Amino acid sequence: MSQTGAIEFKDDRKAGRLLAVEDGEVVGLIAYFVLDAAPHALVAVHTIVEPGHEGRGIAGDLVKGFYTIAAAEGVPVVPLCPYAASWAARHPDQAPEAPAEVVAAAKAQLDASPDLW
Repeated sequence: MSQTGAIEFKDDRKAGRLLAVEDGEVVGLIAYFVLDAAPHALVAVHTIVEPGHEGRGIAGDLVKGFYTIAAAEGVPVVPLCPYAASWAARHPDQAPEAPAEVVAAAKAQLDASPDLW
């Protein structure tokens, strides 16, 4: 059961971070980048929950929010982050699979620029 009622999610697109903020403190984040090529997928690279905040459903809520943002923008999500990929596999109704060529392009962009996260 998620206990994240007081947590706000803030998309810092410029920094490539979807932040989970509670009482002004970042308690978790997804590091991501936007695919250079169309369809400009959102690529999740790493999901982090800060020590002391684990087990509250924050990571799952972050990934769900990430997919919600992508859906609102009409772009796919490429979950290169192992946590995001496992969440997507457990929630196929909320996490449509990205086309294989989009996944390949995301991996290539990350390989070419490992500093993206």
